[in-house]
Amino acid sequence: MAKEDGMGNLRVTKKGIRLEGISEFLLPLYVKEIHSRKDSPLVLQSDRNVTVNARNHMGQLTGQLTIGTEGAVFGHSVETPHIRAEPSQDLRLESPTRSLIMEAPRGVQVSAAAGDFKATCRKELHLQSTEGEIFLNAETIRLGNLPTGSFSSSSPSSSSSRQTVYELCVCPNGKLYLSPAGVGSTCQSSSNICLWS
Repeated sequence: MAKEDGMGNLRVTKKGIRLEGISEFLLPLYVKEIHSRKDSPLVLQSDRNVTVNARNHMGQLTGQLTIGTEGAVFGHSVETPHIRAEPSQDLRLESPTRSLIMEAPRGVQVSAAAGDFKATCRKELHLQSTEGEIFLNAETIRLGNLPTGSFSSSSPSSSSSRQTVYELCVCPNGKLYLSPAGVGSTCQSSSNICLWS
């Protein structure tokens, strides 16, 4: 058994310094590694945020992790096999001032096993596949709030209130709109909506 010297909770061993129980450092502590006891968690506690900095040999900040009341804030990119929220808590990935990018060479999968998956944005939502296809597979596919084109010729206004079947039309620029269904295609006669886009 190795001889141990020290004072109170602090023990000096051949492998370094060993702390037992709760310890408080009033000045910066510089160490190569910090380990907890076997099968015990490592707890770093602060009245405010806990910040971990990584610096290069020039002393420049190369990475930062800040843990506060709102979660964890990373100064640079994050590489991890698993991100999980606490039980009964929502998981939120947020970039308040810049973009949020998820990359993986073998693909990115987002799933909601027992609930809905919702993607919202303030401006435009782009779905793009450079070499493959965009595949929508569902029992029902709905395109809400599509504009409805109107016939350029005069038609009774009462008939529009009874209209229940529409034709899905596409403008040359790709914009989708609805046209009241008829015996034949009515897209051409209601294509004036393409002028607004």
